[in-house]
Amino acid sequence: MDHKDYLADVYQDFFGSPLVESSEVEAKEDGVDVSVVDSFLIEEESKDLLRKIVDYMRRYHIKKIENYLDFHLLIQGDNKETNQGIEKLMEEAISTYQYLSGKKSCICSFYEIDTLDKVKECFQNSMIIVKDIKAFQLRDDSFRKMFFHFLEENLNHKMVLIEGEKEDIDYFFEFDNTLRERAFPFLVLERKPDVQDVYQEVLNTVSSKEAVSDELSVKILDYISNTFPKSEMDYPSYRDALVRELLFHGDVPKVEEEKTMDEIFADLNELVGLEKVKKTLHELVDYMSLRNKTDELKLNNVNLHMVFLGNPGTGKTTVARIIVNILYYLKYIKQNKLIEVTTKDLVAEYVGQTAPKTMGVVERALGGVLFIDEAYALASKGNQNSYNAEAIATLIKAMEDYRDDLVVIFAGYTKEMQDFLDSNSGIVSRVGYTLEFDDYTEDELVKIFEGMMKKAGFIVEDAAYERLREIIRENIGTKNFGNARFVRNVYEKSIVKHASNVKDKKRKSILRTITKDDISCENLKSFL
Repeated sequence: MDHKDYLADVYQDFFGSPLVESSEVEAKEDGVDVSVVDSFLIEEESKDLLRKIVDYMRRYHIKKIENYLDFHLLIQGDNKETNQGIEKLMEEAISTYQYLSGKKSCICSFYEIDTLDKVKECFQNSMIIVKDIKAFQLRDDSFRKMFFHFLEENLNHKMVLIEGEKEDIDYFFEFDNTLRERAFPFLVLERKPDVQDVYQEVLNTVSSKEAVSDELSVKILDYISNTFPKSEMDYPSYRDALVRELLFHGDVPKVEEEKTMDEIFADLNELVGLEKVKKTLHELVDYMSLRNKTDELKLNNVNLHMVFLGNPGTGKTTVARIIVNILYYLKYIKQNKLIEVTTKDLVAEYVGQTAPKTMGVVERALGGVLFIDEAYALASKGNQNSYNAEAIATLIKAMEDYRDDLVVIFAGYTKEMQDFLDSNSGIVSRVGYTLEFDDYTEDELVKIFEGMMKKAGFIVEDAAYERLREIIRENIGTKNFGNARFVRNVYEKSIVKHASNVKDKKRKSILRTITKDDISCENLKSFL
């Protein structure tokens, strides 16, 4: 008999009428409020099962049902809050409807229970919660045999809840799988929360204590999207740690993790467009990998100082971060770090201060990568030009002196960067790679937007995409168009507007769906 149909079949067999539908199960006056089940992170069928079990106890209590039925549950999952919620609900139902006699409940943890006497003491209660079954394998065969024998002999007029991950439950019952099939037909399957589940709960918890700005709410969503799917923490622990960080520091934690080469290239290959850049980096890595594999080939050292040419929002900084991971993995740089600066971080206001200021930045970057954004500003004309020239000269010397301990990347707009490269011949002679970042097409910009929404857990209607295309067409090609930054701005504004549009809604499908009315271009500007 299928576990999920077992309870309904019992109703049908014994009483000749179907079990009450879950939609008809309501909290009765002075009874158990089953609406709490809606908050449990479990599958919908499992929610229906719990409602029906509670309703069965209620009917038995008011004598609409004469046949007593033992309810032994397998709760498959590691969400402690969900498990505790189920335990509390069952305890309340048992007590309210006087379904079992004797003491309330007892926790039987195999980290603590190592003798049959302790097991017997636990089974004196009406509800026995078996936890930490992973530790069951630490017990010897004689204990396990005695435990299952005692369990089988003491199942009548009790409720046994066995909690654990699927593999642990499977291992637990390997010792006596027939007992599982015969006595534990009721399975509660936990549902793993998605990004939107985590985001909504974290945001609600934090905002109940202090105001959360639109900017921070977007950062929270991005942080959860990037870290939660990969986290090894259970959901409550992950959520609580993030909430503590937000309340204490007012910001999301810094994400620092070492990636494998496969993960690094997955990040690179998932970037929209940039085919020429990807091809160059793949060829570079192939060359460096060959050089690392053998000393017999006389291959030259790789000059990895680079120039990035491209308009705003074409992925220059993103690719720089990926390059850092690649070079660190290949042991070309000693530290997995990227120091991002602009001209103002290199050039001082007074004579004699620029060289020390620039060298201070270089020293911070030693062992990693120095990324100089808007580097063309170093070639600016006017009173500051001599200071800028001093900064360039200092950088050129550092690129030579620390060529084995530093990679420098100059980045900026294609046209303006030519003036910078012409300002000192030493720059070009020390640059090994020039990467050109093309502007994104309309389709590529839509794909970037789609990726942001999908990563955050949203569903976007076709009409919303068409509205997005209209906004892109109105702005693409204009002076200083922000490319991916422009799309990012639309994405953030649309999330904020969506939040306002659905503030009075509760249905999850509505909360997760971006409509045409959500796509916002209010006060929209192209970001450099």
